[in-house]
Amino acid sequence: MPNKRPRGPQPHWRPKRETLRVLTAVDTILDRYRDHLPISLRQTWYVLLSDGVMAKIERDYKRMCEYVGMARRSGRIPWDAIRDDTQIAVEAPPSFAGPGDFFTAVDAAVDDYRVDRQTGQPVRLELWCETAGMVPQLVRIGEGFGIACFSGGGFDGLAGKHDAAMRAVEGGRKTLVLHIGDYDPSGEHLFNSLAEDVIAFAQAAGAEVEFERVAVTPEQIATYDLPTAPPKATDRRSFSGTTTTQAEALPPDILATIVREAIAAHRDLEVHRQALAREEAERRAIRERLGRWSDPGEPPAG
Repeated sequence: MPNKRPRGPQPHWRPKRETLRVLTAVDTILDRYRDHLPISLRQTWYVLLSDGVMAKIERDYKRMCEYVGMARRSGRIPWDAIRDDTQIAVEAPPSFAGPGDFFTAVDAAVDDYRVDRQTGQPVRLELWCETAGMVPQLVRIGEGFGIACFSGGGFDGLAGKHDAAMRAVEGGRKTLVLHIGDYDPSGEHLFNSLAEDVIAFAQAAGAEVEFERVAVTPEQIATYDLPTAPPKATDRRSFSGTTTTQAEALPPDILATIVREAIAAHRDLEVHRQALAREEAERRAIRERLGRWSDPGEPPAG
């Protein structure tokens, strides 16, 4: 029997009244958090709950996913506004339309020139999050300080843990991992498992690593009145709380503020300003060395 679910673009789709009510609320959310896009479906869902648009039941979550999916197929919601948690990023090898295109890329590369903005700081920072869908938001926050962001979901990422320890060795000073994860038995055990294993690998290689839980904390749940749920009855692992909250329940702007404050607490701002000044001076020097050309199709002189 053929699958009757929608496939491909749906430009002629017209939502029903209830669907339109929910999508109008989603439009408002995307406009409210336009500086933090893309956001994940789960983040959208939690804001809808906070705004009283939908009830916290699995059926409503599935309905929202279907509505948003059709809205994307129809063109109502831009594809790049929503981050799919299961999306896999694949980069093609670089290629160019011709020499002019290449030198345009060189020009853009000079604009993007950066020094290591963590040089001279008391600790080297990394951002880790449990949910892959939150990575793009955290990347935007960390990039201004030269801080990389990693998704640390799962308990069996042995190679990733070892890689983190080796980055600490190469960094030449203490590494502090700022971690964002769910407040539930799984999130607590994930955080502890990651920290213990990475720290052990680092110590064996002569490096120092520490982990700091940035979110979600019981204090944040109370302060921001985040939605909670009881722990799963089937999860027998020890847990410090009595209710659970997912990291994506934090509104994007509040999450950004929390992460920025955590970063600033471990940055020497004068050292950071000096790095930016050095970066700009070296960028000018590169431009002088390459020379400028009026026709992007012509290579620089000399």
